Amino acid sequence: MRWWLVVASLWLLVVLTVSDAQAKIRHRNQNGEIRRGKRKRDGQGPGRARAGHSRPPKIRLVPGPGIPVVPGEKQENTLFLESYKNLQEQHSSYNVIPDPDLSLDLSGDSPVGNDPGKPVSPLTQEEIQRILWREEEEHRQEEERLRKKDEARKKRRKQRKEQAEKQRKIVEERRREEEEALKLQVEKEEEEWRRLMEEEMRRQVEKRRQEEEDRKRKEAAEREAREKERKLEEERWRQEEMLREELLALVEEEEEEEEEEQQEEVEEALWLRGDVFEMPPKGPEEPEKPDLFPAPIPRPPAATEDELKEMEAEVEEEGEEREVVVVNRGGLPPGCYISDVTLTCENAKLIYFPPLAIPELRSLSLEGNNISSIPAEAFNGIPNLEWIDLKKNKITSAGIDAKAFKGLKMLRRLYLDGNLLEDVPANLPPTLQELKISENRLRGINKHSFQDLSSLVILELEGNLLSEGNVDPLAFAPLKQLSYLRLGRNHFRIIPQGLPISLLELYLENNLIEEISETVFNQTHSLNVVSLRHNRLEENRIAPLAWINHRNLESIDLSHNHLYLVPSYLPRSLVHLVLVGNNIERIPGYVFAHMDPGLEYLYLSYNKLDGEAIEPESFFGSYESMVELCLDHNQLVSVPSGINEMTNLHFLRLNNNMIRSIPDEGICDPNHSGDTTLVALRLENNYIDPQKISPIAFSCVRSSSSVVLKPQKTK
Repeated sequence: MRWWLVVASLWLLVVLTVSDAQAKIRHRNQNGEIRRGKRKRDGQGPGRARAGHSRPPKIRLVPGPGIPVVPGEKQENTLFLESYKNLQEQHSSYNVIPDPDLSLDLSGDSPVGNDPGKPVSPLTQEEIQRILWREEEEHRQEEERLRKKDEARKKRRKQRKEQAEKQRKIVEERRREEEEALKLQVEKEEEEWRRLMEEEMRRQVEKRRQEEEDRKRKEAAEREAREKERKLEEERWRQEEMLREELLALVEEEEEEEEEEQQEEVEEALWLRGDVFEMPPKGPEEPEKPDLFPAPIPRPPAATEDELKEMEAEVEEEGEEREVVVVNRGGLPPGCYISDVTLTCENAKLIYFPPLAIPELRSLSLEGNNISSIPAEAFNGIPNLEWIDLKKNKITSAGIDAKAFKGLKMLRRLYLDGNLLEDVPANLPPTLQELKISENRLRGINKHSFQDLSSLVILELEGNLLSEGNVDPLAFAPLKQLSYLRLGRNHFRIIPQGLPISLLELYLENNLIEEISETVFNQTHSLNVVSLRHNRLEENRIAPLAWINHRNLESIDLSHNHLYLVPSYLPRSLVHLVLVGNNIERIPGYVFAHMDPGLEYLYLSYNKLDGEAIEPESFFGSYESMVELCLDHNQLVSVPSGINEMTNLHFLRLNNNMIRSIPDEGICDPNHSGDTTLVALRLENNYIDPQKISPIAFSCVRSSSSVVLKPQKTK
């Protein structure tokens, strides 16, 4: 059965091949040339013949009488020689018959049209073999051509691939070079930026260093200027004191013939009260005010050997049984002396804390030595100390042991002025009532600096490096009983925040204070005295509600500031006001009218008051309360109006002005029928002619000797 299928397939191939050959020959006869068609590259037949050669005609196999013919089957395949031989061997009954439409010129290899009427002669064995060989040769040539074409295509593809790979390598190399160049550029830019930043940092550091040096120089210059101004002020007050003494001596010489009572009255008149914060005891006509503070603490005596000998001599003379101990107890260092319960080692050149074992000792003074440290066991042998004076030594914060003061259960007063402390000593006894750390190097106060010091009443921190920037607002919160606070000669630009509620007196002189806010005194309702002398205050930098409603604030010192007017909105309870050494040019009207009970002491010396500075209403509200009025060292050309209405005035200073005359009613009111109150009147160094003064001009002065008229300036 299988052989039959093979025979049928071969027969179909031959028939199809011959039919295709006849069709192509016919087509060439119609057009006169052989057209080359495109051949499919699917491997189903041989390729087209080369130019100049005609394709051989295909033959078809006609079965013999023993094999049926199946019409309509075609197969486009080429018959190879081997297939034909096999076919000839197996089926000799098949005959090869050419296509009736074509005849083959075997000699010329060209098809010739056949007459349809002529009989078709079958091809011989040689012709068929020749055709097959030619087909095979063409097929082999076509395959060779296709192979070469494939090889050429593969070669081109390989070349393109190599070229693409080469191009990729070039691009990759170029990209790598660009990345390397970019990396180098970025590194260079980073290096340049780093160099610029380092230069900028160096410039900033240099600039800050320069600013710090400038600030230190400026602060040193300001300190020097303040110190110079302070010395000038002290010198001025010293000269004025000398002048007072000279005037007192002169008055005493002129009034030697008067009665003793009048002379005492003159002496009392000439000794003016001066600074409100350093008032002498009041006369019998003015009752003493109750003291708001505990009694002052007496300083332990620095007894010398000569004084102790004098004391022994006095004891022997009086016959009293009193023992003065000057013996060396417990091995005291040279220069140390003990008297009763007080040990004094002042200026003894000690360089260390002396070891002491005197349990009954109450007071210890080591002032003026070279002590630099306080060890933990320093007070073990003297645990009952109540007062320690360590002023003017070389004690540092690092030199004080944390447990040095811990065992002192009765300590009340501790003086550390004039040392090298940078911080407040820690673990101070809670019994402490008075602490002085002035003239040190304190650089700040934190909220724990005064922890557990709820019994502290007096605190002095003058002459340090404190400012609002390094003092914590909660630093004073533990001081529940603090009444007296001194912060002078520091670097405050504003009044410190968080002042204790119990505070009675506040001293901030010689700072850099420029303003007073309206909330700074909100909690200090008991405040009685405020000293702000030698600062930078201007009247428009004092908030209207800063202190106007205070009912206990009686004394304010604003001397040596930058005031051009008497400040408005002063406290209602104000009694003493010091404005010496400003640039005040005018006293506004009704500026004292709101005060109750009224202003008593007003000091306006060394200002710029002139003829138009004082209005008729300037002193309104103080006519019945004013006791002392100082308008000396100004530019007044006449006696200010309103003075003659002051019914309680005791001291009046108008000296060192430009006054030329004294009206009859300028100082005294002739219609006043009460007792004379004016005790002292100073009018020297003006342009007054004493001969032209009316006798009634000084009718309110108790004694004519209380009026100072000489010397006067010449025209």
